[in-house]
Amino acid sequence: MISKLLCILILVTLSINAEETSSSLTRQKFEVIELKKELNNFYNEKEQEYQERKKELEGILAQIQKEKNEIKDLHDKNLEILQDIKLEIESKTSKIYNAMKPKIAADIFNQMISEGKIDDVFDILIKLKESNVTQIMKFLSVPNASIITQMLENYNIKKEKKD
Repeated sequence: MISKLLCILILVTLSINAEETSSSLTRQKFEVIELKKELNNFYNEKEQEYQERKKELEGILAQIQKEKNEIKDLHDKNLEILQDIKLEIESKTSKIYNAMKPKIAADIFNQMISEGKIDDVFDILIKLKESNVTQIMKFLSVPNASIITQMLENYNIKKEKKD
């Protein structure tokens, strides 16, 4: 009888423990489900924030690209205007020196070369008529005429290579 009583006591204890374990597992399952919902909500919020920020950044990048293109267009227009101005100045300069007496032009060029503006002199000489360059070279100082001659030779070599 004691053994039967002991068996019943053990069975009651095990069933109570089983109920507690079952209710504990059910409670844990609900907690896990709640935690999953919270994590999903958190993830969805962060994903939404990410998409909003991504859209903002794409808008900013588009604006930057647009402004970059506008700046490039403006730069190209300015460069074209500058080129036109240079051509106009060069044509006026060459007209002036073509009309000038060779001795006076040579004196001006000698002075410019002594001031270190040999490249400017060379640029002007290239634009002049060949007969005027020949006359001007007669009146240049020998060292200056030598330098200009070397520059003309190098220019002709480079020009032939391009052609």
